Amino acid sequence: MMDIAQLTAHLHLLHRSFRHYVGRDLGGLVWEGESTARVLDDAPFVLLSHNTAADPVFTYGNRAALQLFAMDWDTLTHLPSRYSAEPLAREEREHLLQTVSRQGYIDNYAGVRIASNGQRFLIQNAIVWNLHDIQGNHAGQAAFFDQWHYI
Repeated sequence: MMDIAQLTAHLHLLHRSFRHYVGRDLGGLVWEGESTARVLDDAPFVLLSHNTAADPVFTYGNRAALQLFAMDWDTLTHLPSRYSAEPLAREEREHLLQTVSRQGYIDNYAGVRIASNGQRFLIQNAIVWNLHDIQGNHAGQAAFFDQWHYI
């Protein structure tokens, strides 16, 4: 698990990039440092990110994401993010990520995902955006959604 300084820095990256691309504050929260980081980590919506590796690996999932995907922190943060989709849905997912790379973000994504216990669920109206550090370097992608149902 990240310590509070690492968590705060990573969530600030997500928040800053979200605001840049989407034009509003992540979760409707104005960034106030550690207190905002704690609220985002405990929020009732799902917040995830992955890195820039050739086969991107999850770098973050808030408590809602860990519950929904039925994983602990270590399992999630060692998992290539493509495994969050079923094999037949991975091509669609890859197309989504390429679109986000070109456009900066999308705000109406829907798709089926699968938890570690095999439970399938449909996410709706997800926002997926590019992450850029303070120097402008590409730092991965992130997703936010608060609508899902089990199928």
